Amino acid sequence: MPPIKTTFVVKNIQKSMDVGANLAAYIFNGPFHFEEACLELFRFQYGHNRIYKRYVDALGVQVASVSQSEQIPFLPIRFFKTHEVRATSFKPDLVFESSGTTETINSKHEVKDARLYERSFNRCFEQFYGQPQDWCVLGLLPSYLERKNSSLVYMVRDLVDQSAHVDSGFYLHDWERLAQTLHKLEAARQPTLLIGVTFALLDFAEKFQLPLRYTTLMETGGMKGRRKEMIRTEVHERLKKAFSLESIHSEYGMTELLSQAYSKRNGVFNTPPWMRVLLRDENDPLSIKSPAGNEKTRGLINVIDLANIYSCSFIATDDLGVLHNDGSFEVTGRMDHSDLRGCSLLAL
Repeated sequence: MPPIKTTFVVKNIQKSMDVGANLAAYIFNGPFHFEEACLELFRFQYGHNRIYKRYVDALGVQVASVSQSEQIPFLPIRFFKTHEVRATSFKPDLVFESSGTTETINSKHEVKDARLYERSFNRCFEQFYGQPQDWCVLGLLPSYLERKNSSLVYMVRDLVDQSAHVDSGFYLHDWERLAQTLHKLEAARQPTLLIGVTFALLDFAEKFQLPLRYTTLMETGGMKGRRKEMIRTEVHERLKKAFSLESIHSEYGMTELLSQAYSKRNGVFNTPPWMRVLLRDENDPLSIKSPAGNEKTRGLINVIDLANIYSCSFIATDDLGVLHNDGSFEVTGRMDHSDLRGCSLLAL
């Protein structure tokens, strides 16, 4: 298939005075050439991200020889715990911090322009779920609301504001009020999105069982030490039974990324066009695994997030996964000895 032709061609992006605006316009405004954007952004971040440059140089990678996305080095996600991962010098609009536990060091993601994050999650939400104005958005995120600098809370708060529904909002521990709100919304046949951290949804399900016909239930992962870890299928079966639902939706996101993947059924995630998942070999972190025929590919998840313009777009996560030929993926667990964090803690 020939490259997609676009009206905007990224050339010498590392010399641009306004890289963010140009690349954001390129990736968010219709069809674009993913490989071209990857390579130009790689060169820009190599030239302007001190930590990433040191990492690439330490690997002995010749930047001029990198001609496809699979050859781009992926920065281990733990660097967000120990270093400022930023491309160019700037005063951040936002500083997101991972939830973690009291025993872990939290990751920090400095975001140069809040509008870039807002554009990313809004375009992604619209792709998978339509306009926020068509929904009543309910957030059940107690552990996130109780601390500052959560990227998930920032996203859900913006969706709540856009929905403009009188009942949209956050719920901490007032589950009776949440149940009453859901009953009212169901009676009105109002399309509703209930997005919650997994342990809170399970706690709510134990107290209230009610059929939800017009409500989409989305879990974001995470037990936060409140419950024993459970595999995703067990969590989803409990929630489906409690609320008479055919499927549970899931969000795959993290502090270190400005984009999200969504699953509408069976824990199979899909990404927006500017985000892509690759798998690396468990025994050779620099080796990218290619799907073979119709078989599923298993390995550790690498994420390309083109929205991470001013940090690093090429992240080697600690998540184990399965990659399908169509680019969709599943999360099957976490690499041994990796920290338990907010999202994607569940295994299949």
